[in-house]
Amino acid sequence: MDPLARLLADPPELPVGQHLDEVLAAVRAAGAVVVQAPPGTGKTTLVPPALAAALEGRVVVTQPRRIAARAAARRLASLLGEELGGTVGYTVRGESRTSRRTRVEIVTTGTLVRRLQRDPELPGVAGVVLDEVHERHLDDDLALALLADVRENLRDDLAVVAMSATVEADRTATALGGSTGAGGPRVPVVRVEGGLHPVDVVWCPAPGARTDARGTSSALLDHVVATVRRALGERAGDLLVFVPGAREVDIVSRRLASVDADVRPLHGRLPPREQDRALEVGPRRRVVVSTAVAESSLTVPGVRVVVDAGLAREPRTDVRRGLPGLVTVSVSRAGAEQRAGRAGREGPGAVYRCWSEGDHARLARHPEPEIRTADLTGFALELACWGSPDGTGLALLDPPPEAAYAAARAVLHGLGAVGPAGVTALGRRIAAVPADPRRARALLDAVPEVGPRRAAEVVALLSEDVRVPGADLPAALRAVRRGGPGTGAWAAQRDRLERVARDVAGAAARPTTGPTAGERPTDDAAVGHVVALAHPDRLARLRPGGETYLLVSGAGARLPPGSPLQGTPWLAVADVDRAAGRADAVVRSAAPVDEATARAAAVAELRTSGVAEWSGGRVRAARVTSLGAIELAREPWRGPPGDVVAAAVRDGLRRDGIASLAWSDAATRLRDRLRFLHGALGEPWPDVGDGALLDGLDAWLGPDLPAVARGRGVELAGALRRLLPWPEAARLDALAPERLEVPSGSRVAVSYAEDQPVLAVRLQETFGWTRTPRVADGRVPVLLHLLSPAGRPAAVTADLASFWVQGYPQVRAELRGRYPKHAWPQDPTTAEPLRGTPRPRRRD
Repeated sequence: MDPLARLLADPPELPVGQHLDEVLAAVRAAGAVVVQAPPGTGKTTLVPPALAAALEGRVVVTQPRRIAARAAARRLASLLGEELGGTVGYTVRGESRTSRRTRVEIVTTGTLVRRLQRDPELPGVAGVVLDEVHERHLDDDLALALLADVRENLRDDLAVVAMSATVEADRTATALGGSTGAGGPRVPVVRVEGGLHPVDVVWCPAPGARTDARGTSSALLDHVVATVRRALGERAGDLLVFVPGAREVDIVSRRLASVDADVRPLHGRLPPREQDRALEVGPRRRVVVSTAVAESSLTVPGVRVVVDAGLAREPRTDVRRGLPGLVTVSVSRAGAEQRAGRAGREGPGAVYRCWSEGDHARLARHPEPEIRTADLTGFALELACWGSPDGTGLALLDPPPEAAYAAARAVLHGLGAVGPAGVTALGRRIAAVPADPRRARALLDAVPEVGPRRAAEVVALLSEDVRVPGADLPAALRAVRRGGPGTGAWAAQRDRLERVARDVAGAAARPTTGPTAGERPTDDAAVGHVVALAHPDRLARLRPGGETYLLVSGAGARLPPGSPLQGTPWLAVADVDRAAGRADAVVRSAAPVDEATARAAAVAELRTSGVAEWSGGRVRAARVTSLGAIELAREPWRGPPGDVVAAAVRDGLRRDGIASLAWSDAATRLRDRLRFLHGALGEPWPDVGDGALLDGLDAWLGPDLPAVARGRGVELAGALRRLLPWPEAARLDALAPERLEVPSGSRVAVSYAEDQPVLAVRLQETFGWTRTPRVADGRVPVLLHLLSPAGRPAAVTADLASFWVQGYPQVRAELRGRYPKHAWPQDPTTAEPLRGTPRPRRRD
């Protein structure tokens, strides 16, 4: 009897088994279906065999992680009573267990994407099952969109089943229907009720801060260890402990070494043998300390208790500085429920949550999809290879953020992977390497210089989360070569990449392990060369002062204290920490390079340009050679074009302000008069405020810009007169006279520097004036500053008639004794005005 038919004739008692006919009916009717089923309902166990039994051809099943793909294949093969590679097999990066008899092949989602890129028709494949699409990894979203495109345009016979554990099922159904907008066709959704056993929730909040500069705080890890010990004493069954990353897995595992149980670490960087050990039920009780790999896509048998630290690690990219990275954040409520469900798969269980019930209510409902937060360089390259570089026509669940996607495209241009005509030949070779595009480019381009072996060594090291003492990456390479704990995964990756380098690089890959002895670069030079090729935007030069570095991207960075690399003129930076609130990132790993290597690696960022800057009252021009944000050389630029010079003046004045021009007294007075008339009369008198003059610079200063740029004196009064309105300009002196004649006959200057015009005149010269003078066609009174004989203000008034009656008597009483030689008549309105001190009469 066919193994799949035998399994389906007597399937395990799992909730999804009651819905298999409904799933197959939907596939026959619509060609695709979305299955929404919580963890533990058996969708991964039963849906792929049912689909394979109903179709002629192979069924490919995706899992988001290698460890989950291997585990799912192993479980399904065991249910069939077969070895892996028979009816059920798997393919993950660098490893495959399949044969001609394989009808269900479980692969990572990235593997499926690469197959679609090689041949979108997927020959020999009758159906695809996308599992755990709710996790919203970049590859998940991309595979869903590409399959929808293939079904709509190439193979309407290709059956597709998307399986989700959350309410994202409806959006997934619309996308899988081939629509790129709301309201389009959607495929059926089959909903399966949960099959979990009850799970008790135990709230045990941790004291103190949960995170610190490195991520998870030591205090929280101590609390997690204490909670595990408590749970071991209170509950039966194996324990599954969730912490955010591999570092935390190692720390907690070491601190639990003395418990009466087998402590098994579990994370994606462990060798497959160690991962498999963590999933095997043993004779002793187990404590499996895991990252999020065990959250939803992986079954850990025997678990009845979950201890959850409540943290997750998510990708974040600083688009402005071009620094991708991982951040430690609180788990979402959906993630917390997924984790808790691990305790209820085989019977009643319990979850110990290291946070409070109040904190739980404030958690985000769902994790952010990777497309909104992750580095999109690989995603952008896949779209370019598909022929849709901006995603047009693809049913993506969420569009990529514009800034992040533009930054990713810029990186691809810098790598030479895309050009004006789309993806380049190099871009397709890069896409064929199962690695981030930056590292793939480095692997291929470094081979002629350092050989395929050493190129693969360094790229494999860059693929690891290496925290290098002192950030010395060449020293880390020498350490992993010596072997020891944790180096197995690196060695396996190195071997895979070396094979890829020889296959993909073709003639560029030398048959030996590197250049001849006489040409062989040092380890420092080799590592620096590869890192520079991988991350040309992170090449860095030491700033003046010798403490910090400037990256090609424009970001600042510093080495950790005591680093042996400190003082190195040039660095190729492999990894940096970008802590919030800090001006400079901290270099986690780097290698020394020379300027020639930097120039060659970042040739797309190498440019020579003319720079003209306003400085010290004139324009200074230079020809500047730069590598991105790093200035390499500067020399005088003689005879720059006029438009460049004019632009420099404009930019300089916008920066320094209009006051940085050489304003003469005449120009200042004219500007004050125009400002006054604009305020008093409005149009057509021009606005001559700073902003208006800057915005209209060409209208009044344009012809004089070359002279200003050369630092030559320009009479700005003449420039301002270009703004005078005609024919109204003929009345300038009448509306805002520079001087007014006072009763004494003197012509006294009027100041328009303040909001109201001011006339400062000796009091004795105004005798006989009965009314305040006015300007602007009589609309604005002049503010009189009446001065004492010594030239000091004695009174200020804009109502002279009132002053003579009320203010003058007091001024007369105060000053006549002090200045007896000057006239102080009782009635100044009828007195003779005097310019100076009266001469005494001569006696004959």
